Amino acid sequence: MPATHHSSAPPTSSKAKAAGKKTTGRKGVPPAGATGPSVTGERSSPDAAGTLGRIPVLDVRPVVQHGRRPAKAVTGESFEVSATVFREGHDAVAANVVLRDPAGRPGPWTPMRELAPGTDRWGAVVTAGEPGRWTYTVEAWSDPLATWRHDAGIKIPAGIDTELVLAEGAELYERAAAGVPEGRRQPVLDVAAALRDEHRPAAWRLAAALAPRVTEPLARYPLRELVTASDPMPLLVERERALYGSWYEFFPRSEGTAEQPHGTFRTAARRLAAIAGMGFDVVYLPPVHPIGTSFRKGRNNTLTAGPDDVGVPWAIGSPEGGHDAVHPALGTLEDFDFFVGEARGLGLEVALDFALQCSPDHPWVHKHPEWFRHRPDGSIAYAENPPKKYQDIYPVAFDADMDGLVAESVRVLRHWMGHGVRIFRVDNPHTKPVVFWERVIAEINGRDPDVLFLAEAFTRPAMMHTLAQIGFQQSYTYFTWRNTKQELTEYLTELTGEAAAWMRPNFFANTPDILHAYLQDGGRPAFEVRAVLAATLSPAWGVYSGYELCENTPLREGSEEYLDSEKYQLKPRDWEAAAREGRTLAPLITRLNDVRRRSPALRRLRDLHFHHTDKDAVIAYSKRSGSNTVLVVANLDPHHTQEATVSLDMPQLGLEWHESVPVRDELTGETYHWGRANYVRLEPGHRPAHVFTVLRPSTPQTGGSPTI
Repeated sequence: MPATHHSSAPPTSSKAKAAGKKTTGRKGVPPAGATGPSVTGERSSPDAAGTLGRIPVLDVRPVVQHGRRPAKAVTGESFEVSATVFREGHDAVAANVVLRDPAGRPGPWTPMRELAPGTDRWGAVVTAGEPGRWTYTVEAWSDPLATWRHDAGIKIPAGIDTELVLAEGAELYERAAAGVPEGRRQPVLDVAAALRDEHRPAAWRLAAALAPRVTEPLARYPLRELVTASDPMPLLVERERALYGSWYEFFPRSEGTAEQPHGTFRTAARRLAAIAGMGFDVVYLPPVHPIGTSFRKGRNNTLTAGPDDVGVPWAIGSPEGGHDAVHPALGTLEDFDFFVGEARGLGLEVALDFALQCSPDHPWVHKHPEWFRHRPDGSIAYAENPPKKYQDIYPVAFDADMDGLVAESVRVLRHWMGHGVRIFRVDNPHTKPVVFWERVIAEINGRDPDVLFLAEAFTRPAMMHTLAQIGFQQSYTYFTWRNTKQELTEYLTELTGEAAAWMRPNFFANTPDILHAYLQDGGRPAFEVRAVLAATLSPAWGVYSGYELCENTPLREGSEEYLDSEKYQLKPRDWEAAAREGRTLAPLITRLNDVRRRSPALRRLRDLHFHHTDKDAVIAYSKRSGSNTVLVVANLDPHHTQEATVSLDMPQLGLEWHESVPVRDELTGETYHWGRANYVRLEPGHRPAHVFTVLRPSTPQTGGSPTI
C-alpha cells in the first residue's frame, strides 16, 4: 500500500496533493468530503514546504507507523478519531471527520467536539462500513456564526454597537442559508430578516437568532470558513471475524475409536457437533501434515520414540509430503474436505496451523537446501531455545532466498484456501523476519481480504505490536500471565486504548504449551473464572481441548508443560462420561458464548471501563454498545469466598449517579437492583462471577429469583 502521511507532513504525490491542497470553495458550495455545510474562503492543508494549513490540524489519531500502515476496524465497529485543532485569537473553531469508502466516495461528515475544555483536543466517534481500504480526514474550520453568537450575547445586552452587531449577524445568516437544503432553508432566512427588523427590540431579534428551529439546521449545515483538511489517514475495515469469535482447539488424531485409536478427519468430524453446541465459532487444528520420523520425540518429549509414538505435529514433512499434504493416518485431502464441509454445516469456520518449519525428512530439505542454515560440519542446524533442543525440527533461514520462500508460502496458503480454509493460526511468527510476513499477508489479502491470520507470538511487546501493525488480524497475548486485578486492569487498559487501532487480542485461556500455575493450583474454580474473564474481556477468546475437563496436571512442579502432553501422544477423552458425571465446564462455556452472541457490547474491544471494588481479589468492569451494557464482577481468588462493595461509575453505564436499575445475571437468570454502591458475595465453585446485563425499565426480565 502506498505510504500516506501524518497531518503535519507534506504530501509527496500528485494524488496526495489533490486530496488536500489549497482549493477555493464558492460561497454556499460544500467542499469535497462534506455533506451539506457551506464554506467560504480558502481550503488548505500543509503545503510542499511543510508549513501548517490556515488552521492547524495536528496529531491526528488513530495513526499506525506514522500513517504508513492503516488503522484497523471491522464492519460496524465504532472508534474515536481525534486531533489537536486551534487557531489564533479568540474566534471560534470547529472540526469534523470525513470517512471515504474504498471507492473514494465521502460519507456524511461527523462533527467533532472538544474532548476537554481548554485542551484543543477534538474528537468524534465514527463507525466503519463495508470491508475494504478506507481513509479518514479531519477538517478544521473557522466558525463565524459561533463567534458572532458569543460576541452578540455580550454586546447586545450591554448596548454596545447594537445595530451594527445585528447587521453583521444578518449577513452571516444570509450566507449560511445558501448552504442549507431548500426544504430547511426558510427558518434561516427568517432569522436574517428578523435581525434586520429595526421595529423589534434588539433582545427579541437576538433571541430569534438563537432559537432551536434555526440552530438545529445550522448545526447540520454550518457555515464554514478557512477549511483546513488533514492529510487522509488510511483505515482497513475487515470482516467481523477479524475481531470477534470463540475458538476451540483440538487434535483430530486424538478423536479415534476403540478399534482405531488414531483418529481421522472423519472420526474427528463427530466431535464438531459438541463444539458447535458449546457456541464456538472457529475450530482450530494443529498441523495436519505428514510428521517426520528422524529424531522423532516420544511421550513427554523424550528423545527416543517407541514404535507406537505418533510424533509432534509441528515436525512437518516426510516422504509422503510437506506443507501441502495431509498426514496419511488422518486420511486424505478428500477426508479433509469432508471435515471442513461438516464444520461449515454447523456454522464453524476451520482455522489451520501454518508452521513454517520442517522435520529433517521434509521435501524442502533436499529440494531447497538454501532455505536452511548449515553449520561448519555441513549439517543443518536444528531448532533450539537453550537449554531446550528440538532435534526433530529444522527452522527456515530467510535471507538467502526470501523471494522463493514468499512465493512458496503463498502457494501453500492458497492450496489450503482452495480447500475451504480462510483462517490461519501462524506458529511462532516472531522467529521469522517481519518483512516476510508483511509480504506474504499483503499478497494473500490483496486478492482475498477475508482471509485472517492469527499471530501466535508470546514475545517482546515491540515484536508483537509490529506483527499486528503489518497485517496480522489477531494476536495471542499475555493474558495467560495476567491474573491479579492490577495486572488485568493495566494490561486491558493498554489493549483497549491506542493499541486497539492495530492489535486485536485473542484470549486463549490455555494452549497445548501453556498450563499456567493459576490453573494448576486453583482447580475447577480457577478454570471457571478464567473462562469468564477471557470470554467477557476480549471479543475473541479460545480454549484448548481438555479445558472444559479442568485438566491441570503439570509435567513437573514449576513447569507450564502438561504431563502426558497431547503434543507427543494421543489423548482420548470420554466426553460422554464427563458430561454424565458433571465433570465438564461445557454448560458454563455454552452460557458464556450464548451471552456473547446476544450482547453487542461483548463483540467489541474498545469500550471497556473498570469500576472500583474494595477488595483486591474482586474485579469489576463494564462494556457498552448502544443500548446494551454488560457488567462483570469476578472473584479472582479460586480458594476463598470474597465479599466486597462494588462502586459503580454510573455515567459509564449510561445512567445518572442516583439511579437504581435491574441487572440480570446471565449465568443464573437471577435479577437484582443495583445502584452506585453494591454488596457482592462470590464463592468459588458455586458463584465465581456475575455477568450482568443492565436492564432498562422496558427491558423484559425473565427467570431468576425475586429481586433484592
